[in-house]
Amino acid sequence: MSSRRALAVTGRLIGFDVRLYVSQILLWLPVHVIPLGGGLVLRQLFDQISGHSPATLRQSLWLCAAFVGVELVRGVVLVFAWAYGSYWWDAAATLLRANVLGSVLTARGPVAARLPRSSGESLARLRDDVRELVELADESVPLAGNLLFGGVALAIMVSIDPVVTVALVVPMLAAGLLSRLMGRVIGRRHQRASELGAGVTAFVGELFGGVLTVKTAGAERAALERLRALNGRRRDAAVRSRLATDLLEAATGTTVELGVGIVLLLAAGAMRRGEFTVGDLALFTSYVGWLTALPRTVGSVLYRLPRAGVSAGRLTELLAPYQDAADLTRDRTLHLRAAPPSAPRPSPPAEPLEVLEARGLTVRHPGGRGVHGVDLTLARGTFTVLTGAVGAGKTTLVRALLGLLPLDDGTISWNGRPVPDPGTFLVPGRAAYAGQIPRLFSETLRENLLLGLPADDDAVARALELAALEDDLAAMPDGLETAVGPRGVRLSGGQVQRATAARALVRSPGLLVVDDVSSALDVATENLLWERIARHGPATLLVVSHRRAALERADQIVVLDRGRVAGRGPLGELLRTCPEMRRLWNGEPIEERGAT
Repeated sequence: MSSRRALAVTGRLIGFDVRLYVSQILLWLPVHVIPLGGGLVLRQLFDQISGHSPATLRQSLWLCAAFVGVELVRGVVLVFAWAYGSYWWDAAATLLRANVLGSVLTARGPVAARLPRSSGESLARLRDDVRELVELADESVPLAGNLLFGGVALAIMVSIDPVVTVALVVPMLAAGLLSRLMGRVIGRRHQRASELGAGVTAFVGELFGGVLTVKTAGAERAALERLRALNGRRRDAAVRSRLATDLLEAATGTTVELGVGIVLLLAAGAMRRGEFTVGDLALFTSYVGWLTALPRTVGSVLYRLPRAGVSAGRLTELLAPYQDAADLTRDRTLHLRAAPPSAPRPSPPAEPLEVLEARGLTVRHPGGRGVHGVDLTLARGTFTVLTGAVGAGKTTLVRALLGLLPLDDGTISWNGRPVPDPGTFLVPGRAAYAGQIPRLFSETLRENLLLGLPADDDAVARALELAALEDDLAAMPDGLETAVGPRGVRLSGGQVQRATAARALVRSPGLLVVDDVSSALDVATENLLWERIARHGPATLLVVSHRRAALERADQIVVLDRGRVAGRGPLGELLRTCPEMRRLWNGEPIEERGAT
């Protein structure tokens, strides 16, 4: 099944740009065919040198020049073939990666359930699994060339001496059989090495991302020991994988030498009888090395097939549930030479938000955690705060509302119309989200705010002002061109939170959803932030917070307790009627329970 899937994916990969692929074939075929001419020239040359056929010194020199010319032409064609082949290889790999990323970013349905446990594992799939599929497709080019060369070469050799030809082919068939037998072993060992390599990649990424945590915990030695252990297992698996591959290559190479030896033994008697010339021997020995490429290439395809099948499955797991392996090679425009077009500016929704309603939202986590039967109404122009103890389900509810987590039950509607897929509907400019864990990239502040959005400087300045970040920006020597470092490590915690809020605000959403973006702010800055957003920001706000600065400004507060609504209404009313709200307001310790 996996091999058939791999063949299907690589077949479509070959056909995604037939012109590009055929051009590559036409460039590579001469590289494989030209040695046929070189062997014929050598045969004529050695027959003349050995006296088997009459020739002058001038004719022999011309034959030498012809052989050199053949090899020079082959060398020039090889350079162009490599250059064009690399272009096709990159185009095919880009197509796979673009389709996977396109599904992750834009396909219907929540993406969290289909992503691996770590970002390093995702990167390993986009790197290693894509390479496996492209290399299998790429093997079809040398396979076609080797088949053409082998067919013509064997025909020439059979016309000279069928017995010697058969004796030469038998070891090569043995090499092909050996490749087939060792293919599964190589595939298993390669798979193991790839999985352990992905684990090392994931751990190194997390190590760099959490370097401050490691240092403050005094865990440097433990982290390095962990890295050594992971890398040691990866190294052992890689050595075993490489050893199996080298053994196969050595065995295949031995068949070349064996074939030459058999040719010499059988040719000796035929040469004494005058039935086999020195030129024939030169032709056979020149062809034998090229002929062994055929079983080697066939063996390579055979042991790549199961590996590529696994890779196709791993990449398909990143796609949406309604997509399959065919979507890995879905045609799309690639921009490999020209600059890609600018990202379109989010257009305002055709129907601005009047009311967003959620009914019976339910998300079940293992162990009974989650949110259960939550109703939520967000009317235009209101400031709604979700609050509750740590673990009450606030973030789960927000992510489910935005389609970032799969719903087990419940419905969502926009102005009374059902929203079947909130993940692709509640996007800029309908809604924007500033998450609980700020995510900044190792780029400039401007690029982190825009992320490709073609916004002008006035829009950026307004977003910075709403996020109360303009004074901090003025103190930065490079302003918006300040490099924030990996995950924003060059900014303070409060600056990272406000930059995340500004990124959402610059998209001018009708609904702004923020999750605990003021926890690292001092009281004055926090009050300024909420005052500006409430007065001049988006018309409708949904805020996850337990901070008084947000609670005091709320038109509606929804209190969650163990994943269920414990109370809703204005602050004053809840302080009178909701014990959970009173405990939160008075700062009494509350057991961390329920969902996250």
